[in-house]
Amino acid sequence: MSAASTPGAPPHPLSEPGIRPLRVALMSFAHVHAAGYARLLQTMPNIELRASDPDGGNEPGERRGQDLADDLGVSYVDSYAELLAWQPDAVIVTSENARHRPLVEAAARAGAAVLCEKPLATTLEDALAMQAACDAADVTLMTAYPVRFSPAFARLRELAGTGGLGTLLAATGTNNGQIPVGDRAWFTDPELSGGGAMVDHIVHVADLLDALTGLVPVTVRAVANRILHADKPEVRAETGGLVTIGYAGGFVATIDCSWSQPDNAPTWGGLTLQVVGTLGIADIDPFAQHVGGTTPDGAVFLAYGTNTDALLLNEFVHAVRAGRARQPDGAAGIRSLKIVLAAQESARTGEVVSIR
Repeated sequence: MSAASTPGAPPHPLSEPGIRPLRVALMSFAHVHAAGYARLLQTMPNIELRASDPDGGNEPGERRGQDLADDLGVSYVDSYAELLAWQPDAVIVTSENARHRPLVEAAARAGAAVLCEKPLATTLEDALAMQAACDAADVTLMTAYPVRFSPAFARLRELAGTGGLGTLLAATGTNNGQIPVGDRAWFTDPELSGGGAMVDHIVHVADLLDALTGLVPVTVRAVANRILHADKPEVRAETGGLVTIGYAGGFVATIDCSWSQPDNAPTWGGLTLQVVGTLGIADIDPFAQHVGGTTPDGAVFLAYGTNTDALLLNEFVHAVRAGRARQPDGAAGIRSLKIVLAAQESARTGEVVSIR
């Protein structure tokens, strides 16, 4: 199914005759979403896609760079400078987290709108600099939070927004997945990722709460450990975490942000959110739609729900064509990053941390 025909997507802005192709540049294949984004963009009308991944292919068994581009059928150049000299209209940054800032700043200087993988950065300084660079260049900065586009979450927002749950009191979220080792082991290297499971899995739930409530987080209490996957020598960061967030007005949320799915699980993991109000309780499980079973080769998980990555990319393309900002923007990425950074400080110190 193409992004243009995905349920819930607006009419595609690039399908009308006479509209020139939109040039989209993919900077790095480091992130696990990079290949998926490339495949989706290739199904969209009037898109010219080009990629560069000069930092890839340095780890054993890692398939990146020209080799992966050839597998995907994507036009490839050897350097980011050459990629930006192509004058793309839009850039998608899917590098290691610690390398987001220079790529976003370079894209902004080139006048391209930017979609950046989450978390937006590994430090608040970098995130603010990225937003400032895009503001100075008058280009769109979006943060890649595809779960915002889930139909289940849209219905939850509608229910909460019309008072169906009454006054919101609390929420419990989970984002549990398999540990990203193998050819994407940088996820477990704090120098490149900024941390471990907390960095990887707080942000999606935090962003949903941000979009749902509009409340300001004020305090964070977090605990973390490395008990899960302790037998893997390449793992240098926390593999399990639990975070409690206090918001202005008394709303409280907890997030289980762990790499707790076993290596042989039939799918990467999942995300859930339960919201409690004075008039009711609502639960969503955006990735629950699937056919499951067992074959001689093991467990089966065949998803058939809406592709939220496709909806995210469709929204980004609309933003670029329309020349205006779309959600989730860079400010949303900064707000969720502040929660991650506070959680890391709390887990390190054992103290409740105020969000600044």
